Formats: sequence, structure tokens, C-alpha cells
Amino acid sequence: MAAIPLLPLARYRLTFRAVDDLRLPAYTGSAWRGAFGRALKRLVCVTREPTCPPCLLYRSCIYPYVFETPPDPGVGKLTRYTAAPHPYVLAPDERGSAVAAGATLTLDVTLFGHGNRQLPYVVHALNQAGQRGLGQDRGALELLCVAQRDGTHWHPIYAPGGDFAPLPAVAPVAPPLPERLTLRLLTPLRLTHKEQLVSQDRFRFHLLFSSLLRRISLLTAFHTDAPLDTDFAGLTQAAHVVELTGARLRWHDWTRYSSRQDALIQMGGLVGEIELDGAGLEPFWSYLWLGQWTHAGKGAVMGLGRYWIDGM
Repeated sequence: MAAIPLLPLARYRLTFRAVDDLRLPAYTGSAWRGAFGRALKRLVCVTREPTCPPCLLYRSCIYPYVFETPPDPGVGKLTRYTAAPHPYVLAPDERGSAVAAGATLTLDVTLFGHGNRQLPYVVHALNQAGQRGLGQDRGALELLCVAQRDGTHWHPIYAPGGDFAPLPAVAPVAPPLPERLTLRLLTPLRLTHKEQLVSQDRFRFHLLFSSLLRRISLLTAFHTDAPLDTDFAGLTQAAHVVELTGARLRWHDWTRYSSRQDALIQMGGLVGEIELDGAGLEPFWSYLWLGQWTHAGKGAVMGLGRYWIDGM
């Protein structure tokens, strides 16, 4: 029987008010990620080294743990990975490109495992990022409050000047497997197979599941004290047998500007929905359910590969 992945996590919602009129890119996940990284480094870096790896504090500093996550040389078989998955996912609300002064917008942040220990730094850095401005005009944002998802409700945990009272992180538990389910891709899903991006005509269940299995196993290995121990080869092989009962997918083009590379980067992916029969999905169900928080594929930290499951 496949092991059930246990990944404690918490989802936070930061609500901002636009101080100025904003002109935002079509998808703000990349802009938020860049602003967050710059603000976090300004906040915690004490050596001012231009790059992190040569720094004496590389493996004890909050910035590389959150934003450049170095592999832990003591994590056995995982030493072959040159990069570890980051302990967070950003999911901005889907506002239009123009936001008037006085309007509110939200940013959801999911922290995984030990990443929740850094929540005060994450909130403070995002607050500073908002104050410095977002979008083409660098319009300033004022942090109004932070809430945490508690079951089906958002529970207020912080307002500037007030107490900070987060709730414990909890590992999501999958409900009973429905007879049929629809998986809705909310943001572009970028999967690769044989070094090529997976288009709608090449999409197969096992490609999605392999991406999820790898991502979830690495998140548990690097950010929890209980790495996933399961039959990886057996699960991957079994996933090849699962057939879709329906698929309505299309390719969504999207480009983002990379300040590091000073270039436009193609970040398009699949959106739409797939349908699956619950019969035979038991070994994969807990991973599919958890993937709603971890996201899947490339660009997950900036909100890509987000999906939701509707059961029937």
C-alpha cells in the first residue's frame, strides 16, 4: 500500500490597499516573487555578500533557506539534487491590470513544514515589498491584515501594530475518494517530458502524477522531519495505467520579465480541466489532494500549476 504523504502546511492571506494607482502585469505571481526576494534579502542579510553560496552564513541564514533553498548535504540520497524546492507558494488574486488607489488586493502565501517558522519574516518582507511598490509604476501598497485559513474560514492573525497569533500548521487529510472527479487547472501547468514541454495533445495522467510525487517527496525531505518513504518506482509505473475519462485543455501563453537575466521568459502552460474515474485512483488520491496546496510543474512558487478538485 502506498504511504500517505504528511506535509504540515498553512495558508495565509495578506490583504493590501493600493496607496497609488497600479498598473500590474497580466499575472502578478512573478512580480510578487521578485519583490519578496529583494525585500527578504534586505531584511535579513548581514554580510552583504553579492551571492549566497560563498557566505559563511549560507546554511543558517533565513534568506537562502526561503528563497534559494540549498540542498542539505546530510540528507542522504538527496545530495544529488543541486537545488531544493522552496518552502512556499505565492498565489495572487486575479485582478485586472489596472488597480485604482484605495482598492484592495490579496496575496495568498502557503508555507510548508519548517517554513512556517519563518512566517514573521515572510510577512514583514512582503509588507516592505508592498511599501516599495509593485507593477510598472511602482505603486505603493499598504498591508491591512493577515488571515490564516482554518478549515473553511479565514481567521485573522495579524494587523500592523497588533499582536501576531498564527495557528499551528496542519497536514491536509484527503476526504473519501469520489466516484468521479474533475481537476481544474487554474493557472498554467508547465510539465516537461523528455526535455520537452507537455502540450494538450501529449498530456497524460502519469506525467502530472510523476511531477507531484517528486515535488511532494522533496518538500517532505527538505522541510519536515518525516521524509516520504514509499514505493516510488511502483507508484510511477502504476500511474501509466490510469486513463483520463475527459480532457478540455488548452495552451495559455504567458511571458514574464526576469530582472536577473534581463530578458522575457516564456512561462506558458496548460489550463482547463481533466476528468478521472475514481476506480483505481486509490494509490494516487492523497497526492492529488495535497497537490492543491503544493501546485505542480515548473514555476509553482510563483503560483503556476495551481489546480482544484471537484468531486462527484
